Amino acid sequence: MLPDKVPDTPVEVIVDLLTKAKGIASACATVPEELKSHLQKALDIASGLDNYLEKITTKESEPLAELYKKTMSHNWDQVFEEGKTKFRLPKECITGHVEGQTLQMLIHMSQAKRVLEIGMFTGYGALSMAEGLPEDGCLVACELEPYLKEFSQPIFEKSPHGKKITVKIGSAMETLKELAATGDQFDMVFIDADKSNYINYYNFIMDNNLLTLQGVICVDNSLFKARVYLKDTTDINGLALRDFNQFIANDPRVEQVIIPLRDGISLIRRVSLTSAYLLSQDDITDDEVFRGVKGRFILDRMRLDGKVAYVTGGGQGIGRGFAHALGEAGAKVAVVDIDQTKAEAVVKELLLKGINAIPIPADISNLDDVQRMVDTIVSKWGAIHIACNNAGINKNSASEDTSLEEWDQTFSVNLRGMFMCCQVAGRVMLKQGYGKIINTASMASIIVPHPQKQISYNTSKAGVVKLTQTLGTEWIDRGVRVNCISPGIVDTPLIHSEDLRPLVQRWLSDIPAGRLAQVTDLQAAVVYLASDVSDYMTGHNLVIEGGQSLW
Repeated sequence: MLPDKVPDTPVEVIVDLLTKAKGIASACATVPEELKSHLQKALDIASGLDNYLEKITTKESEPLAELYKKTMSHNWDQVFEEGKTKFRLPKECITGHVEGQTLQMLIHMSQAKRVLEIGMFTGYGALSMAEGLPEDGCLVACELEPYLKEFSQPIFEKSPHGKKITVKIGSAMETLKELAATGDQFDMVFIDADKSNYINYYNFIMDNNLLTLQGVICVDNSLFKARVYLKDTTDINGLALRDFNQFIANDPRVEQVIIPLRDGISLIRRVSLTSAYLLSQDDITDDEVFRGVKGRFILDRMRLDGKVAYVTGGGQGIGRGFAHALGEAGAKVAVVDIDQTKAEAVVKELLLKGINAIPIPADISNLDDVQRMVDTIVSKWGAIHIACNNAGINKNSASEDTSLEEWDQTFSVNLRGMFMCCQVAGRVMLKQGYGKIINTASMASIIVPHPQKQISYNTSKAGVVKLTQTLGTEWIDRGVRVNCISPGIVDTPLIHSEDLRPLVQRWLSDIPAGRLAQVTDLQAAVVYLASDVSDYMTGHNLVIEGGQSLW
């Protein structure tokens, strides 16, 4: 702590008190050396804590570092005297490096997309949080001082994340009313606690549902001058803080925890739906619609945590997209492909994202390979919950010229191989009493795509649908659901090959959506069919083709 700095944070106050105690002890001959040693050890720990947190915390981005340096070197007293700001702003108002990274981490952990910031000194804290938001995220900052927007905007414009920040100048309450009138909601609301009017902001946010269902209110400065209890304080900001913290503690709508980081950060969220307060409200029907199935809301029920999945043909295209989607939803994923190098490449991608994955080389037209695939997964992870049978081939030829070799090869992979995967994995699932089988069919199962000629492919994919319907009805009462996805024409490198590129414009004229499907257009479907939310669906052909089959 700098010698001329007034102790403010809990650690700084402790350092100041220990320093004074050490001085008294050193000047007194009767104080035991052991006590002096303990005081010195305590002082060493406390005095190094803030610096240690700063040093070990991940380095901030260049725009943040530049904004911090600009703020700390700025003459804010002069700005106030020149009438550019309404208040004399101390440098200490800025959110520091550790606090900024904490806010950014909270954004990541809560998966927030929309953030509302209410407080003085828009800049460092706003940009820290913006860096944690996804590309389509948004941060609305309520700022009373027009000068602060002008001050921070050049740095915002240098950062790729600055475009996520919208600064609303003027009364924060008027901005809140404007946001409420348009039905806006936020996943995280960041406010200060040590201002007398902030209870009003908090109440308005809660009363007008500006906070999303599972949103979090993050309150800065929830400790004042390092004091936990402010019973005898006369400081106006200290009194405001005491009133705010006590109000939150007594509010039955929420629960909170205070983190003693620097000036204190409080995290506040709505109480559990099982709380006596909520259940005591009039006209509340306490059922699964209200509480969620097993206490889980709809998006939580689409999670696949703890599930084991495999994807055949997972080394590229649609299969690669399915593997990523299932893994992102929480499943362990075996990436199966006839090309081991491609399977390993996708597994590397998944591992980089923190997803448990293994590659398995297999030719699904070979029963021994299919059995080895299933045995490997069960040996590794003890179960198979999700079987994503996606591998397939397509050969084009006029019907009169289609050879039996082409027909047999297509059916061997697309239908015979599909059946073998369903059967071998299905035996495991039936023994478990639970499983989700998702087969990749095609829009070609319900229409005849043109102008390309592909009778063996079309017929095999129609067979996949009937296979799915049959297994879906046979196995649902034993806990196994079987469904299929029929994609339209998907934009993959194959589509842009020399043979198919001339057909793209013709295909586009047949698609109401006006574009080809992307692999990402199919990912939510596989997660839906793999999760518990689709338990009442079986034997269904989920068509995703941009409307092409409707014309």
